[in-house]
Amino acid sequence: MHQTKDHSIHFRYFKNSMQSIAVLMPLVPGADIVHEPGDGIMLYSFATPQAPDVFHEVMCSKKRPVFIAGGPHPSARPEETLRFFDYVVIGEGEETLPELIKILQNRGDVLSARGIAFKDKHRIVFTEKREPIALDSYPPFCSNGIRSAIEITRGCPFSCAYCQTPQLFGHIVRHRSIDEIVRYSKYLKDVRFTSPNAFAYGSDGTSPRIEKIEALLKNLPRKNIFFGTFPSEVRPEFINDRILELVSDHCANITLSMGGQSGSQRVLDMIQRGHTVDDIIAGVEKCLQHGFTPVVDFIFGLPGETEDDQLQTLRLIQWLTGKGGKVHSHYFMTLPGTGFEKSTPAPLSAQVEKTMGKLALLGKTTGVWSKA
Repeated sequence: MHQTKDHSIHFRYFKNSMQSIAVLMPLVPGADIVHEPGDGIMLYSFATPQAPDVFHEVMCSKKRPVFIAGGPHPSARPEETLRFFDYVVIGEGEETLPELIKILQNRGDVLSARGIAFKDKHRIVFTEKREPIALDSYPPFCSNGIRSAIEITRGCPFSCAYCQTPQLFGHIVRHRSIDEIVRYSKYLKDVRFTSPNAFAYGSDGTSPRIEKIEALLKNLPRKNIFFGTFPSEVRPEFINDRILELVSDHCANITLSMGGQSGSQRVLDMIQRGHTVDDIIAGVEKCLQHGFTPVVDFIFGLPGETEDDQLQTLRLIQWLTGKGGKVHSHYFMTLPGTGFEKSTPAPLSAQVEKTMGKLALLGKTTGVWSKA
């Protein structure tokens, strides 16, 4: 167990961790943001793609602060993370991190800190698990500090085999209240949101509650509001005429970010996506009818995917882009804590790679669709 006499606290800056930093900084008074390890207590939040670089940095650091890690990768692989870090905050950090820091600064007993893991000699110790937080109990950012998109929903009832969200935040959907969202939106020039599915706001996550979305959008200040677009997205089966009318009336976005993932129904069923190919098609057509450009996510290389599955996805992408929609593509990455954690990516069809390259040159698709 590690203690510290230096009470300085530093968040390690990474572009992809700024949302976490904005949420946690109000809860850690006096903390600053740095670009390399310092003294005192160093706080890192990172996902699996950043893990190798983070581990190398910590291992090679000439400074030896107390290193604390949190975020998707440390939460899913605490044992691996503790080869380099002193403590891991597992899951949500709003309650755990301030408590752990206070204990370390007061040289208290870290066993009393819930929701952490640490190494004690040759064994890994896991303390008592925490209950999920209520979003209204904690600010989305500090009004006079770093600001970010407002997290309006946390948790997801679905169990997509490639996704870490339910493992990190649970299957019970929690929402920030309209009053709190309105309060913090006043500090933003452009009001953006984070949510696993923006059109699930106010619901149990399985079907939309239009009256909740309407109440939220009508109460927000009349400024640049972006709803259902990056850094959020929507599920295709949640898209309907009334919600699109509300977004059109109250919001500034002319695009809508949709999670499609595959044009093969066999693959959608295999990954437990919970919607159909027809839902994707219907969602795209409704977006276009209401003047929105759909930007649809697809994943290539999902475990068990065949060349025929990929060609079905490619045909859907060609239809979609031919209609005026756009595509954001990914090549499958195994993520710890997911159903596909130990699975092998499927090879990419040469025809898919060639056609996706042509679509990219035409500006119709972005992202990384191949492993190379």
